[in-house]
Amino acid sequence: MATARHHYWQPDKALALAVAAAPAMWLAVLAWDGDLGVRAVHEAIRISGDWALRLFWLTLLVSPARRILSAPRLIRVRRILGLGTFGLTILHLGLYAFELQFNWGQIGMEIVLRTYLLVGATATIGLAALAATSSDLAIARLGSRRWNRLHSFVHVGAALSVLHFLLRFKTNTFEPMLMIGLCAWLTGYRLMHRGIGTVSAGHLFALAAACAILTAAAEAGWHATMTGVDPWRLLAANLDISDGLRPALWVLIAGSIAAVASFLSSRPSRRGPGRGLRPAPQRPIARISSSNAVSGATQGQSAS
Repeated sequence: MATARHHYWQPDKALALAVAAAPAMWLAVLAWDGDLGVRAVHEAIRISGDWALRLFWLTLLVSPARRILSAPRLIRVRRILGLGTFGLTILHLGLYAFELQFNWGQIGMEIVLRTYLLVGATATIGLAALAATSSDLAIARLGSRRWNRLHSFVHVGAALSVLHFLLRFKTNTFEPMLMIGLCAWLTGYRLMHRGIGTVSAGHLFALAAACAILTAAAEAGWHATMTGVDPWRLLAANLDISDGLRPALWVLIAGSIAAVASFLSSRPSRRGPGRGLRPAPQRPIARISSSNAVSGATQGQSAS
């Protein structure tokens, strides 16, 4: 009986499902209470898109987190979060179509003429392909090699998603730049893990610093190009925290937290001589077998 309860009730998956469903439920509550403002549909489009991207990043964080924290069971929540990301993306697209009264000719013209919509549509098609192949049956049919190859394009989808976000708000770029920095960290971690195997706390501190510099440079370069603002003024703004922290500093903080977590999780347990816990090695996992892929597959994330 206890075994059956364990099989049917898994708190980590229940929590992941709650997290994946929370943005849509919150949006429904706002709509029900009339708190979306005068342009309710437009505001709902914005909220659904913002949270789809945030949930996407949380999905991508699962693989690094399970290695950094030596918590392999985290892999079980990845598929749920990934499908939740795709669900919010479809809601975002559906609300946009509703705003245009499902005039598919106009929608198609808008996508062709507006760069940020074209980029977003391309990212959505990519996410749809990942979501469609996240089931156990699809993994078995594709085989581990082809499945891994297809899902390795998740980072391309992430880059397109954040570019869509940035192009939509050309001047209000705080969160898009933060997302760019976090995307750089996630991609950098994946490349380091594949290249060197074990990613130490020192590596993570270096990665955090590099991504923070990249974020600051991206922000300065973007605004210099789009608005003509002196890029050196924007770079200097990262050193002035009187008006709050810039995206680059938040990226540095987030990356440093990951490094500290890696250091703490790699320390042996103080349970007496000979009883220390060895940290789980962060071995490169370039490919997984079909049976393992079934248990760990996800939309929006490669096996590694």
